[in-house]
Amino acid sequence: MNNDGSFKLETQLIGSLPLVNHFIGRIGLDDILRKHLDTTVNDRKVKPAQIIGVLLRNIILDRTSMYDIQDWAHRYRPDLLGLDAGQLTSLNDDRIGRDLDMLFDADRASLLTEIVVRTIKEYKLDLSRFHNDATTITFTGRYKNATGEKRRGKDSLNITFGHNKDHRPDLKQLMWFLTVSSDGAVPIHYKVCDGNTSESPTYKETWDILRRLVGRPDFIYVADSKLCTSKNMKYIDEHEGCFITVLPRTRREDGWFREYIQAHQVVWEDIDRSDECTEEHEVDTQVRMVESPIRSSEGFRIVWVWDKEKEESDALSRQMLIEKAVLRLEQLETRLRNPRNRLRSRDAVVKAADNALGDITHRWIYYMIKEDKVKIFKQEKRGRPSSNTIYKCVEQKRFHVSWHPRKDMIDFDMRSDGMFPLITNCDDLPLVDILDKYKYQPWLEKRHQQLKTVYKVAPVFLKSITRIEGLLFIFFLGMLVQALIEREVRFGMKENGLESISIYPEDRDCESPTTSRLLSIFDNIEYHRLWSQTSLVQIFQTELSVKQKEILRLAGVPVKKYELNE
Repeated sequence: MNNDGSFKLETQLIGSLPLVNHFIGRIGLDDILRKHLDTTVNDRKVKPAQIIGVLLRNIILDRTSMYDIQDWAHRYRPDLLGLDAGQLTSLNDDRIGRDLDMLFDADRASLLTEIVVRTIKEYKLDLSRFHNDATTITFTGRYKNATGEKRRGKDSLNITFGHNKDHRPDLKQLMWFLTVSSDGAVPIHYKVCDGNTSESPTYKETWDILRRLVGRPDFIYVADSKLCTSKNMKYIDEHEGCFITVLPRTRREDGWFREYIQAHQVVWEDIDRSDECTEEHEVDTQVRMVESPIRSSEGFRIVWVWDKEKEESDALSRQMLIEKAVLRLEQLETRLRNPRNRLRSRDAVVKAADNALGDITHRWIYYMIKEDKVKIFKQEKRGRPSSNTIYKCVEQKRFHVSWHPRKDMIDFDMRSDGMFPLITNCDDLPLVDILDKYKYQPWLEKRHQQLKTVYKVAPVFLKSITRIEGLLFIFFLGMLVQALIEREVRFGMKENGLESISIYPEDRDCESPTTSRLLSIFDNIEYHRLWSQTSLVQIFQTELSVKQKEILRLAGVPVKKYELNE
C-alpha cells in the first residue's frame, strides 16, 4: 500500500493446489465425501466434506497443526480449497475435531471402497499383484481413554504397547497395515489395529477384502515373512489365490537347505540384474537362484536366492557381532580381575558371559570359566591392626573367562551367506519372475517412510481416539493422491522417452521424481489483485515456467487449470 493509502496489493498463494485438485477431481473425491458426510447436515455454514477436503489438501501440501489450519488456508485462494472467503473463519480446531468425529461415525469401509474402486477405474490400475506390509504409528503420551472400548456406538482402537518398529518400546502405538498395487505402489487398502496386534492373523482378512475388490482370487499377494504360516498359505491356496513371501529362519525347511549345501553341490541359475546398474554408479548385482530339492511341509514351492551384495553384508555383519562380543567378554574378564568389582558366584559369571554374547553370537563363540582358589589372610576380629592382631587364612574363589571361536559354525554359516528363501504356490512362474515380483516390496516400505516423514503422521496432536481414527483415514487419502501424482509423472516420462527431469537445485536431473519434490516446484505461483481504494485496477498472477509446464504435461494436467482469472 502507498503512503497515501490509494493503492493496495492483495496476494494469495496458488502453489500446486490446481495440480492436486485435478487428481482429487478425477477420482471424484469431494463428491464422494459429500455423499457420505453431508446427508444429515443442512444448517452448517461449512459442510463436513469441505472441512475434510481442506484437511486433506493441508496434509498433501504442508502438514500443519489443527489450530494452524485457518492461518494456513488464508494464504491460498479460497476457491482452490472448495470454500469462499466468508467460510475461512469456520476453519477452527474445534470444528475440525467435530467433523473428524463425524468421519469416525460414517461407514468408512464403504467410503473407502467407493474411493478405491473409482480410482482403479479412472487410472486403470493393474490388479494382478498386491503388496502388503505393516508399520507402527508411535504416540507420545498415556492415552488412558484409548482402550479399545466402544465409542459413539462403534468399536474403537486400543493405543497400547507392542513390538515397536520405530525402536521405541517405551512408547505406545497403533499398527498400520497398508496394501499397494504393483504399478506405482498406489495404496489400495489400509487397516489400523490395536498397538499389540500380531501381523499374521490380519493377512487372511486383507486377502478377502482384496478378492472382493478385484472380483477374482487369481492375483498374486506379496508380503513379508509374517504371511508364512500354514493357516495363511493354505487359506489362500485353497481359495485359488497366489502368494509370494519369505520363508522364516525358524522354519525347518530353512535349516534343512543350509545343512544340505554343506555336503551337496546345487546348480544355481544366474539371474540378470543389469537393469539395476547405471553408468554413474555401476553395482555388481550378481544374483543366482535355485529350486529347493524339497517342498515345504504344506507342499508349496521353495526357491532360494543368492545375492553377492547380501553375501558381503552378511559376512560383515557377523564379523562386527563377533568383535563386539569379544570386546564385552574381555571387559568382563577385566572386571573379574578387580578385587573390588568382581562377581563372586559362578552363576553370576555365567549370566554376565551370556549377556556379553547375546542371543546370536553364542553360535560363533564359546567361552570357558576357570575357577581358582586364592588364599588370603583376614583379621579374626574387627578393629585397627596392631602387633597383637591375630589373622586367619581364608580361601576365596576367583573366576576367569576365556573364549574361542567356533570355527566349524562360522564356516558352516559362511557357506550360506547371501542366501534367503522365498516360498510360493505359483508353480508355473519362472525363478526370475518370482524374484522380480518380490523385489517390488521396498516400494511399499517407501510409502511407510513417506507417511512418517513427508506427511508427519506423528505426533498426532489429538487426544480423542475417534478423531485419531478419522485423521488416519485422511492420511490414507493423502497417500493415495500423492501416489497417483507420482505414478502419472513417471509413466509420462516413460511414454515420452525421458530418463530424468531437471527438478533438483541447479537443474540437476531426477530419474524417479517424488510428489513432494514435484509439488515444491510450484511454490512460487501467486495470484495478485491491485486495488485503488475500492476499485479493482488489475488482476495478474505468476506465469508458469517451462519446467512447471513440463511437469503439468507429464502429469496429464491441462495448463488451463492455472488460468484462475475472475
